[in-house]
Amino acid sequence: MMPISYEGDVFRPPSEARSLILQTTIGCSHNRCTFCAMYKRKKYRARSLAEIDRDIVTTAAYLPHTRRVFLADGNALAMATADLVAVLDHLNRAFPQLERVTLYGNPQDLLHKSEDELKALRDHRLKMVYLGVESGSPSVLEAVKKGVTPADLVKGAARLKKAGILLSVTVLNGLAGLEGTIEHATSTAKILSEMDPEYIGLLSLITVPGTTMHRRFNSGELTALSPWQLLEEIRMMVEGLTLTNSVFRANHASNYLPLKATLSRDKQQLLAALDRIIAERAPSRLKSEFMRGL
Repeated sequence: MMPISYEGDVFRPPSEARSLILQTTIGCSHNRCTFCAMYKRKKYRARSLAEIDRDIVTTAAYLPHTRRVFLADGNALAMATADLVAVLDHLNRAFPQLERVTLYGNPQDLLHKSEDELKALRDHRLKMVYLGVESGSPSVLEAVKKGVTPADLVKGAARLKKAGILLSVTVLNGLAGLEGTIEHATSTAKILSEMDPEYIGLLSLITVPGTTMHRRFNSGELTALSPWQLLEEIRMMVEGLTLTNSVFRANHASNYLPLKATLSRDKQQLLAALDRIIAERAPSRLKSEFMRGL
């Protein structure tokens, strides 16, 4: 098989493990978040349609039954809408059994695209956007140089919902350190409740050497949360959530304890399980009980 092109390391959501990864953009157009080192070695650019089309043709010859495609890199949603539509059209022609296409988006991308543009992407089978929310706290978002306010995040989520595109958001537990854990937890619960996404994924902060966030923790400016304090932060966050029907997961490799629930249906059960784990300090026994229960 002729290899398809890919520049640099591959990053994708855990749920896209079985998807075809097609690189449509290089790097991240924002690339200033203080906690992230994923795309620091890349300069953002959109690949040409000719390059992308060549990779689609190559892949279709060997994997004609592809059902799921993830468009990389950091925020493929930043591509010009007309180019994204062209890519989606080619994917739909090349893979007759295609069920869904997904991609990463930055909050800024949602603000720069009109509702009509988002609807056009949906009509060409863009199923879901993965969005890094990280925190609902204005001060935390400013400190990590996210480039948006909580109001911007809510506005962008509303645009996706109106367009009929599913939203999967990620939150970084421990991002505000011990000093800001209450503000981080309560404000994030508030913004998630306002956004009401279809999927919520929790990750635990792992500072990367060379980043500003790593230096802040190493210097003592911020205090890292212990595993138990991370669980307490999650508990505070869950308590403040008011959601319609969101799939809630904390099953990333960074998470101290794997959690799963559908909120609001399982909220009280999730809180009760977290209370037992925190009180008894016995995660190994209660982990299996909790995972069976939900």
